[in-house]
Amino acid sequence: MTREDKTAAIAVLKEELSNAPFFYLADSSTLTVAKINKFRRMCFEKDITVKVAKNTLIQKALENEPESKGYAALFEALRGPTTILISSNPKAPAKLIEEFRRTESRPILKAAYIDSSVYLGDDQLVNLTKLKSKDEMVGEIIGLLQSPGRRLASQLTASGSKIAGIVKTLEERGE
Repeated sequence: MTREDKTAAIAVLKEELSNAPFFYLADSSTLTVAKINKFRRMCFEKDITVKVAKNTLIQKALENEPESKGYAALFEALRGPTTILISSNPKAPAKLIEEFRRTESRPILKAAYIDSSVYLGDDQLVNLTKLKSKDEMVGEIIGLLQSPGRRLASQLTASGSKIAGIVKTLEERGE
């Protein structure tokens, strides 16, 4: 790979990773070509972009980004073969890896970058599959905000019918 090729590859990686709020680094080595193709097909179906790049190129692409993004914590995971999974859904790659590993031993999660949070190691896969998407979180918050109003409305409705029942009973007794 020439210097110009490396510079171009770094620029492409930098663009893709800096624009991606969620990406995973995994090790899919030792998988056969057929299994890799199956994994890539599953990724395509779930709208996950798959890239394979040299660790040094990945690190150079992330080094020049602002420190506030927290990419430096990912550098320790850049050892051995690395597959990059980029998605618009934070837990989609984790669920895909978990699903694929029901029949295979790999890919192994090296690290995940979720909105400036870094998850290191394969043991984080369970936590990542339980992450809630933005839409799920908004739905939960709306539900929690509506809950007190619903309870108050049901209490008012119930109280009204209780009062009507008491008035009716008193009216019957008075006759």
